[in-house]
Amino acid sequence: MGDVAVGARSGADGEEYRGRPAEPFVPVEDGAVTFGSDFPAAGEGRVADDRSESGGRGPDEPPREQKKPRSFWKELPILVGIALVLALLIKTFLLQAFSIPSDSMQNTLQQGDRVLVDKLTPWFGSEPERGEVVVFHDPDKWLAGEPTPDANPLQKVLSWIGLMPSAEEKDLIKRVIGVGGDVVECKGTGPLTVNGVALNEADYVYPGNTPCSQDDQGGQFKVEVPEGKLWVMGDHRQNSRDSRYNRADKNNGMVPVSDVVGRAVVIAWPVGRWDMLEVPDTFDQPALGTQASASAALTVAPQGIALVGAVPLVLWRRRWDRRREDGPKA
Repeated sequence: MGDVAVGARSGADGEEYRGRPAEPFVPVEDGAVTFGSDFPAAGEGRVADDRSESGGRGPDEPPREQKKPRSFWKELPILVGIALVLALLIKTFLLQAFSIPSDSMQNTLQQGDRVLVDKLTPWFGSEPERGEVVVFHDPDKWLAGEPTPDANPLQKVLSWIGLMPSAEEKDLIKRVIGVGGDVVECKGTGPLTVNGVALNEADYVYPGNTPCSQDDQGGQFKVEVPEGKLWVMGDHRQNSRDSRYNRADKNNGMVPVSDVVGRAVVIAWPVGRWDMLEVPDTFDQPALGTQASASAALTVAPQGIALVGAVPLVLWRRRWDRRREDGPKA
């Protein structure tokens, strides 16, 4: 009697401790585990759980051996595979490389040049315009009698993925002079007229050539281009078998728009001849009449786009594998 209770708490055995100051209340952390009592007894130390810092290993357990990331050489086949798949898709839907086999487009294009052809814009309903250089399938035996070179297995593989033109495809490349509804005419040596408007072709017609050829085989003409067709001519006027000299075929020398592969947009090879293939200014004359405007053309090689697209994917995959092998961080 006379003792004053200055603090009390419940222990493991239910006894009350009297005569000492009350211990401050310490909240229990979420997830903490207590045994027998809510608070440690006087003089007891609190042992921290260091499993989160050691990754779940005991103090005497050796660290887990981490897997080494695969070397670049092991990743290279994946990179090449992705690049080839992308190149095939780009060849089919965006761009394709073609080789120039003749001199009919000099001096704009030289024999052996490699051009990139935009195949994207036709997917959006765009049709070829006057002044564009286009690649098209042989409309009706224009290339009859022309020899077809034999391709070796490597060339066949490269042509399949779009890195080389196919030797089996019968394709031609010419400049569009008239589109559906146009009247194209040649008298004497020129100038060539479209809808009665003379074209200034000095920028692209082969030096020494006249815009019109004076012969009885088709060099003198006046034609009206039907809708859905094109009138095409080579820039080397006196060395090009184009619409003028194929008027006996089923299309009267015209090229169906459906046979057009795409527009040649850039000379990609050799490097010293790299250049854009733009529409000459003479075709912008308002008197020629309006025509549909094509959307912007891509000018990057298929293999270049493929590599640019594939590299980030492989790097991301390597980083993901490394993070997974390292395990969660504390």
